[in-house]
Amino acid sequence: MSKNMRVQVGGHVSMSGGLAKAVERAAEIGGNTTQIFSGSPRSWKRKDLSKWQPKKMFAKMEKLGVKSVFTHALYLINLASDNEELMEKSVRALIYDLQFDSLVQGSGVVVHLGSHQGRGWEAVKEQLAEKIKYILQQTPADSQLLIENSAGQRGKIASDLAEIRWLLDEVDSPRLGWCLDTCHAFAAGYLLAPTKDKAWQQQARGEVLKEIQELNLAETLKCIHVNDSKVKFNSGTDQHENIGAGEIPEKMLKEFLQDKMIKSVPLITEVPGFVGKGPDKENVEKIKNFLFLNK
Repeated sequence: MSKNMRVQVGGHVSMSGGLAKAVERAAEIGGNTTQIFSGSPRSWKRKDLSKWQPKKMFAKMEKLGVKSVFTHALYLINLASDNEELMEKSVRALIYDLQFDSLVQGSGVVVHLGSHQGRGWEAVKEQLAEKIKYILQQTPADSQLLIENSAGQRGKIASDLAEIRWLLDEVDSPRLGWCLDTCHAFAAGYLLAPTKDKAWQQQARGEVLKEIQELNLAETLKCIHVNDSKVKFNSGTDQHENIGAGEIPEKMLKEFLQDKMIKSVPLITEVPGFVGKGPDKENVEKIKNFLFLNK
């Protein structure tokens, strides 16, 4: 295990009780990285940044060996919307989270960019780039925005990794990166590793590792959400399942996680948990086992 100690593995944890308590929860499930929300993921309301107490959090991180913290943006955001009020709220919410990311010395804000609502990628891509540029201009230089790939449901942006590549090129900022979710990729029709299943080969839009190489996305990949899928391959549906309990073959997930491009990227799970309370020690240990960290 010692030779792999640089690998970061953890889970999304509750912020109930504050920042320091969240770090404790991260360590309790065996994590050395974690992800949090800056408030309710389904509410626009956020508390004043001055009320956070990051010093206690930093002390806990040092004591418990938690190396990094990511923030997940709230689910209501849609930077592809044609609704002016929703757009304004989305921009303000992301500005807040990037300020929060800077305050807690975080490793990035993971965001679902939203849905084109049937209008198509070509109709919204310029708007997306413009809003991302504006948000980055209004926020601290030490904060980072990470676009998460989607499962493709209801016109969600970034089910195709080429869309992420386009945004990275168009925005052209070292502060913009991306996050790969294994469940979303699988549900969007990406094979996580080669397969002999001819039906899957016919359905697949590609192999995700090859796509990362061909689109030159490895350097900007800053976080991986390791989630199994409750639904079948290429279903276009976002439903997470516990590691090893879903539709992604264990062999495929293991091969993906053991790839040299992946091992250096922080791995965070967002599964329901085997006892129904979110990511737990059993899921974190399964990921470590897949990486051979415990061998």
